[in-house]
Amino acid sequence: MISILSELGGTEQKIRKTSRGRPEKAKAFSAPQLLGACEDNKEPDWLERKMLKQNNGRHSVTHGVEAHIRRQLPHCAFSAHSFEHSNFMNCLVNEKISLDDLKKLKSAFEESDVSGTGYMDVNNFGYILKKCLKEPDMGNAQIHSLFKKINYSDQGRISWVEFSTYLLQQYKAKEETVRRSKQVAFNLPATVRDCGHGVTIVNIHSTHDGTVLTVREDGLVCQWSPELKPQRTKHMFKVHRRSKWVTDFALMPEYNKLMIGTGDGEIQFYELSSLEPYCQISGLGTIPLTLDYSYTGSDKCCFLYGDMEGCVTIILLSTAEDTLRLWNRLPKAENVPNIAIKNAVLSQKVTFVRWKVHHDWVTQVKYFHSFQAVASSSNEESSSLVVGCVLPSTHSAQQLKEIREVGYEGKNRKIQLSWIPQARASGDQTVFSVCKGVKAFDLCQKHSLLVTGGMDRLLRLWNPRFSEKPTAILKGHSSPIISLCISSEDSQIFSVSTDSAVKIWHIQDQCCLFTADPIVSRIQGDVSACSYSPAMRSLYVAADCIAVLPLMLRSKRHSRITVSHDDAVMCCGYSEEFRQVVSCSEESVVKVWDFDTGRQVFEFTATPDLTTITCMTFDLKGRRLITGGTNGCLKVWNFNSGQCLKTLKKGKCHLVCDCIFLEVQGLSYVVAVGGDRRIDIYLDVPEDLYHVQRPQPSWKDDLNNGHKEDILSVVQCPPSLLATGSYNGEIIVWNVASGSINCRFVGPLAAEEQNAEGSITSLQIVTGDQVVLTSSTDCTVRLWSAQGEFIGTFGQPEMWSVQIPSSWTHPGVPYEVLIDPLSMPHHDILKRKSHLSIAISSDVTETDRGELKTL
Repeated sequence: MISILSELGGTEQKIRKTSRGRPEKAKAFSAPQLLGACEDNKEPDWLERKMLKQNNGRHSVTHGVEAHIRRQLPHCAFSAHSFEHSNFMNCLVNEKISLDDLKKLKSAFEESDVSGTGYMDVNNFGYILKKCLKEPDMGNAQIHSLFKKINYSDQGRISWVEFSTYLLQQYKAKEETVRRSKQVAFNLPATVRDCGHGVTIVNIHSTHDGTVLTVREDGLVCQWSPELKPQRTKHMFKVHRRSKWVTDFALMPEYNKLMIGTGDGEIQFYELSSLEPYCQISGLGTIPLTLDYSYTGSDKCCFLYGDMEGCVTIILLSTAEDTLRLWNRLPKAENVPNIAIKNAVLSQKVTFVRWKVHHDWVTQVKYFHSFQAVASSSNEESSSLVVGCVLPSTHSAQQLKEIREVGYEGKNRKIQLSWIPQARASGDQTVFSVCKGVKAFDLCQKHSLLVTGGMDRLLRLWNPRFSEKPTAILKGHSSPIISLCISSEDSQIFSVSTDSAVKIWHIQDQCCLFTADPIVSRIQGDVSACSYSPAMRSLYVAADCIAVLPLMLRSKRHSRITVSHDDAVMCCGYSEEFRQVVSCSEESVVKVWDFDTGRQVFEFTATPDLTTITCMTFDLKGRRLITGGTNGCLKVWNFNSGQCLKTLKKGKCHLVCDCIFLEVQGLSYVVAVGGDRRIDIYLDVPEDLYHVQRPQPSWKDDLNNGHKEDILSVVQCPPSLLATGSYNGEIIVWNVASGSINCRFVGPLAAEEQNAEGSITSLQIVTGDQVVLTSSTDCTVRLWSAQGEFIGTFGQPEMWSVQIPSSWTHPGVPYEVLIDPLSMPHHDILKRKSHLSIAISSDVTETDRGELKTL
């Protein structure tokens, strides 16, 4: 996208044809009585080098292609200024204008205001820019163009406030564009399934194929499809003579096992495919509150648990498959092969370590293989989160001897566990202190990021190696944060609070991208567990029910189809003043395009409340944009900066279906029609500073004898007639001067009888260039010749020149049109004759047609 000041630089004067076909050259700028007229120099060497190095981005073109087109048409609007500023001025925008530059510009504005009016004309404006930005070779045509974009009311002068506002709006629009490109959302409402009997789900895990497993406190294991369709359930404790309760569970996919912690101080293993009991470790001497598992490679694995004493116990298995198989052959206890922990550690294939880490219950524990570290959290503030080594470092080997007391009795080696855990050396761990402790955390190697959340409702972002203070604090949750996870691939953080609110955060921007409110998501009750599935791009949440929140993914279009917007285009128009096309999408994103090349130059969001834009028009000079929306309001914009100049609205909000700008007896008006079945007329006064403007009183004929159905369209019949068409096919012609009905008649087809197939939302004939501009719900804005040739889609990688047919990317038809059933040779629609070229040619003089033929 072109930068804010892309109009300021330049080495060639822009020469374009006016509507009459005569070339118009911009005047050179000079300081009155101080500086003579400056000449436009040829391209400097540094600019040529930058152009040769520029990347072939979405809206860029290679230097060779540009030179080829320039050789064919040296004086067309497809001139060097369209390319030479993109990289140089983008650097200015990305780094932003310095405070010193702004101070210099402001001082220069004040010094040039000799009359004390606070305004300056275009000559002084150009001189100040060249002087303060130290760019004496700025193109005069570009300065003229920038001046017009700031001076939207065509008063011939601008103030410092208007100039600085223009810069600010450009920066805001650029930031909004970047934010919008990263925006994500969940498909709402969530798919919800009943868990049964109100028993808490202790955790949720998903497999690589998207299968979801949940385990309740009473031992009921449920297996779900990715869409939460129940597949099978099994009660794990039916084989026991007495009831047990589950504290947590983890999956061991490499060994096809399910690991469960119980309130009896056991770790049980089940076959993942059949959910049959496999073996268990008993006699832990503590309750494993939270579990984790990791495969460490070469048939080695690690499982660990945190307990009520603030300890973290780590069990490392080498040749794990053989070890588990050996345990499966041991005598049973309560119908499950059983081994006591004191016997399990006798094996040389088992390493047992128990660290004293916290002084409160462990709320979460995780092993991070990429960091070769164990992280655990608790509710205490002094050691809210600790990231430490698995085994003591080599210089602290003595600690291992203290943990494992070794004695020899005869020839048999016996290991007696010391259940008094030891603390790590200070160099073997990093301690993070957080107010009110940590409930949940996650660690990411790709972003070198540690994220914590807890009772104080704040997300803290840390450098994992520095615990003095967080790098950022994210606010937004109104309840304690119960769970969170990092999606490294998407640079996103998912967080869930106890009130069932789910948020998506962006890591680099450190902002909230989306919030799923429980009222909208329909997730009710306190959240007990959640899990993100990268394979399914979905978040699974357990509360009073289990719910899935899939990320809203944009449908991938055919690789050969180019789109102008990410969603349906509702309307578009052409500004002859700037030779620009403006298009508005269903999500109210307004894009500004260069008519001569098809490249995007600017974009902004027109409605912060996400109201859909339904129609648009320009003022008579083509400098302001008027949009109508589903909320019944019209907004007046400086579309080159994204600044909302005024809001036009009635008391009641009805859909605005169409709007036009007209001039009658020297006065200008905005006319809107829509769902209220009335004609709303607003007097246009650009100097009026009131931000909200009400319409003038309705015509008496409109109130008493007007339309009985929604008015869908309005068009002016100069000099003083206005025609409106309603949903029932009725057309009324009005006298604008008197407000009375001139005549009325019924159209050929009622709206409900019309065939809407073939999804076109706007069509405009640009007579000066003999082309047709169209927009469609297929997300495209396109340009066609009068003979029906396809010039291109706005936003396509390759630029075109309207005057050079060889630069048109598809001389035939777009790909998706070519393969559409309606385009098949036998279809009746192809037998109809098109009179479009005749209609266009009738508005063009013979002289103009002759000039066009000579190109």
